[in-house]
Amino acid sequence: MQKREDDIKEMKTRLLELIKERALFLGERKLSSGKMSNYYIDGKLITCDPEGLYLTGKIILSMIGQEKIDAIGGMTIGADPIASAVAVLSHLEKCPVKAFIVRSAQKEHGMGKLIEGHLQKGWSVVIVDDVVTTGGSVLKAIKAVEEAGAVVKKVIAIVDRFEGAREALAEKKIPLVSIFNRDDVDFSSLLANR
Repeated sequence: MQKREDDIKEMKTRLLELIKERALFLGERKLSSGKMSNYYIDGKLITCDPEGLYLTGKIILSMIGQEKIDAIGGMTIGADPIASAVAVLSHLEKCPVKAFIVRSAQKEHGMGKLIEGHLQKGWSVVIVDDVVTTGGSVLKAIKAVEEAGAVVKKVIAIVDRFEGAREALAEKKIPLVSIFNRDDVDFSSLLANR
């Protein structure tokens, strides 16, 4: 058990290095929430990278632990690679967790779905995202999942920017757990060095 915890700790250290090296951008940027920020974390540069995605999947699977979780997913596009990685790794570790994707709008063709993949009424699920700010995307995913009859046990993000998501989820009594937060990324030290 201690070795597994040490392995996860090493993975977190490496994942944080990757975020700082490859996905952290300084300078004025508009966030999906519409707010302006003096830094931006491009989570897709981590979740579309082989090493970054592997580390993310392993860490999140460890965060689920022994909980009875039936499926993992969230809003397309931030959740797609994360949910897929966790599903694949859960199969390899013989504790399968299905994956699903919440579309931004219901399809007008085919099966007309809002949620793709595996989700059933009564299932316990985890919503994932790469970076959360105000929580708008995860709240949309939660609404869709709850309307489908599933139960959201928690939200897991790679990075929590500490800009309201935690509080918005607390109102719904859904915990937000993040691998890192704004303080872990410590972009202020990078500002001084650039």
